[in-house]
Amino acid sequence: MTQEEIKRHRVESVLKEIIPEALATLDDSRINSLLVTDVVCSKGRSDAKVYLEKSFLTPKEQGEALRQLRTVAGYIQNHCKQSEGWFKAPRFTFEFDEQLEKVSRIEELFKQISKKEEGSNES
Repeated sequence: MTQEEIKRHRVESVLKEIIPEALATLDDSRINSLLVTDVVCSKGRSDAKVYLEKSFLTPKEQGEALRQLRTVAGYIQNHCKQSEGWFKAPRFTFEFDEQLEKVSRIEELFKQISKKEEGSNES
């Protein structure tokens, strides 16, 4: 792992902790309790994708939350700069994490397979 990759991973790790703190300070109940599942920075650390858990939101609420997050992205960026003493922070784009759904679908498929195997072994 190169020095640049180490720095990028460190920034991602710090942002995973700071962004939820910044969200918690907001008055909007739609976004202040969102869970950050992952943060992925670009190579130069100038941009970062923030992945959020969507399991408690309807599709309409997800759209509203993303719209509101775009509005407060500058505030969150400033919060991150100030709390870490950085000269600049990445520009944030927010997305809902699809991985959790995929993992649960795969686990469900494995359960179905194991039930079928148990049924065929008993015959």
